[in-house]
Amino acid sequence: MKASTLRRVLNAWPPFFFAGIRVVEFDTYRYAKVRLKLAWYNRNYVRTQFGGNLFSMTDPFWMIMVLKSLGNDYIVWDQAGEIRFVAPGREAVYAEFRVEDTVLDELRAATANGEKCLRWFDTDIRTASGELVATVRKQLYVRRKRPKA
Repeated sequence: MKASTLRRVLNAWPPFFFAGIRVVEFDTYRYAKVRLKLAWYNRNYVRTQFGGNLFSMTDPFWMIMVLKSLGNDYIVWDQAGEIRFVAPGREAVYAEFRVEDTVLDELRAATANGEKCLRWFDTDIRTASGELVATVRKQLYVRRKRPKA
């Protein structure tokens, strides 16, 4: 599936659609930009961005982007995740994801002998003006597929 098609699917996916999460850019599997608008239906008790939505807006991207960038010879899974809240989100927030060639080379080298590699990926969630709202860390499990017997 092309990344642009997946962007449309994700924008219609109920967990994103009903949370106010929109994939703004996703035309290759190397870069994505996601927005979470602040609305009456996704605010928390103190009228700021709901923390679960902040985490959700980042959830699938590292796994999908690394998997598609490495190709069909690899297994990629989310292993762990954590979020650190820095400031209250009182407006729309954005997260950007970039898969660099150096990271892919590192993963290929670490898994060349068939061993797994666990690697952390960091994502900042910021307002349009650049204020840091939260930092999300996702750990991916990456391994080359074993040859079929």
